[in-house]
Amino acid sequence: MKIYTKTGDTGETSLFGGERVPKSNSRIEAYGTVDELNSHIGMSMSQGAHSNLQPVLEELQDELFVLGADLATPPSRKAKIERIATSHIENLERHIDACDQELEPLKFFIHPGGTPAAASLHIARTVCRRAERTCIIARTQESINSEVIVYLNRLSDLLFVLARLENKLAGIKEHEWKVGS
Repeated sequence: MKIYTKTGDTGETSLFGGERVPKSNSRIEAYGTVDELNSHIGMSMSQGAHSNLQPVLEELQDELFVLGADLATPPSRKAKIERIATSHIENLERHIDACDQELEPLKFFIHPGGTPAAASLHIARTVCRRAERTCIIARTQESINSEVIVYLNRLSDLLFVLARLENKLAGIKEHEWKVGS
């Protein structure tokens, strides 16, 4: 199978189910941003994220493929795909709670950074927030699974605590931002 199909040469692409839409469609922007997010998580893994974090990051990458397929498939299509559900969100919350138990409570904002893997996780967090915003815009224009937005909101929280945990496991002190300092 060739990697190029030439079907997108006119500025359109297909959703799951066959519907053709412009590549500027808000749904396409949303799942394109999710794809970018997935790549940043992959970058953090390749930059040596601690071995304790690798299984969670791999799980997140798998779930982001589910999320992308969910966004690429209008709910009106009866396609047999997995959709983001409450169980996915609850799993993120379990991971957040587990990470939080290993971290000191925050008293100040912290600067994004630390190890290359932690810095990549901070970038992933900000891309996740953008993905959430693009999904909110898409929801105003067409029907999308409402659990996707909740998932992305929770995922950004998880990425934040994973970045903090990566730095802690590497022995890197967080740089606190204090007003007036």
